[in-house]
Amino acid sequence: MRVAFVFSALLGSAAMAADPVIGLWKTEPDRKMLTSHIEIRACATKFCGRVREAFDIYGASVKTRNVGRELFWDVEPLGGGRYGNGRVFVPLLNVEAKASLELKGDMLKVTGCKGLVCDGQTWVRLK
Repeated sequence: MRVAFVFSALLGSAAMAADPVIGLWKTEPDRKMLTSHIEIRACATKFCGRVREAFDIYGASVKTRNVGRELFWDVEPLGGGRYGNGRVFVPLLNVEAKASLELKGDMLKVTGCKGLVCDGQTWVRLK
């Protein structure tokens, strides 16, 4: 029984590592006209994303309080390029919301919903 658990955990980790959502993504400009690079990675059997770097409108790297911050966590693969059931931090509003992602090629629609109010961005894959 124990060997089966370890084997399934290893298989699950390998499958997560190959998931197409994993990688580096560029956000749309925010209201301050900053873009960010978000690193999406496997976190156990789910996905999380951290702000790796932020840039001004000229492409210069800038330091913000969000660089290094987990932007979303506990996002589960739902199949068909959809991900959900996780949480997202919305820096502009300083709130947590329900997270959902939809992957289509090198485009990732990231949505956060707080109650009935939803908003989101489309990110572009960098690598």
